Amino acid sequence: MKYTKLGNSDLNVSRICMGCMGFGDSKNGQHSWTLDEEHSREIIRRGLDLGVNFYDTAIAYQSGTSEQYVGRALRDFAKRDEVVVATKFLPRTPEDIAAGITGQQHIERMINKSLENLGMDYVDLYIYHMWDWNTPVYDIMDGLNRIVKAGKARYIGISNCYAWQLAKANALAEKEGFAKFVSVQGHYNLIFREEEREMAMLCNEDNIAMTPYSALASGRLARLPGETSKRAEEDSYAKFKYDATKEQDEVIIRRVAELAEKHGVSMTEISLAWLLTKVTSPVVGATKMHHIEGAAKAVDIELASDEISYLEEPYVPHSLAGVMAQNKPSEKNEKHVWSTGSQKI
Repeated sequence: MKYTKLGNSDLNVSRICMGCMGFGDSKNGQHSWTLDEEHSREIIRRGLDLGVNFYDTAIAYQSGTSEQYVGRALRDFAKRDEVVVATKFLPRTPEDIAAGITGQQHIERMINKSLENLGMDYVDLYIYHMWDWNTPVYDIMDGLNRIVKAGKARYIGISNCYAWQLAKANALAEKEGFAKFVSVQGHYNLIFREEEREMAMLCNEDNIAMTPYSALASGRLARLPGETSKRAEEDSYAKFKYDATKEQDEVIIRRVAELAEKHGVSMTEISLAWLLTKVTSPVVGATKMHHIEGAAKAVDIELASDEISYLEEPYVPHSLAGVMAQNKPSEKNEKHVWSTGSQKI
């Protein structure tokens, strides 16, 4: 395994981050394909054996049971100061807003619940899961800064945002002396490269780590078109993200297969080797042992410049998909996103 610093932080992370959305009690979540605790522990332990020290979960994954599984496994198999644990919180609910719960109070409640689930005193990286159009950004940054100062999170990150949102939030943090976002977790892989338009350039300029999710496009970049899996058949969210561009994406997927055969490796290894030339540490979901084993092998593959160009050449622009397509401001709340009380940001 290879390691690197996570943006402007002191965190030393493996070049592969294990995505833990596939762990947790399926009865407490929206996915039927998640692993029970016994099998989750086996994969986490294998990841540790392979040198993976970076684990990403969220309070939203299977109603917190992913956090519980991850926390118990890491306590049993690793020393706390030798792993980097990231978790995420969602925006306030309409019920929270109606009850008058502020952004700061919401973040405090969420981190406390996540720490309880994980059985930990702190997380290394606390991630704003998606933009909250109904809460002033000042309240979010202030709330996150408070938990950093309290020692409940070492650093903060953001997910599912636009480059302008990340830039504006960090500018506010700098102005107020708050903790700044050190990483961004966006949707980025060989068949969805819209992050290259602005986000990648911002991150390069400000040394913000990119830790993208959907690194293998929900398995599409790991197998030939037509090959399927239980998750592929049952994951309606992945179909929502990718089915509309299936034909154009398959051109790239077949090129991945071609290079995998040439190198004598798996498609997973080629797809991730390409992504590793662009980002700090992709979040790779693992629900089978070979998922994490293939991901770990990818860090040792070096693609030639002409091979990188060959993989990239067929790409055509894609419309926003997934969370970014769903999480948009309403006309009503768009006007006050950047204000708090009488203060304009």
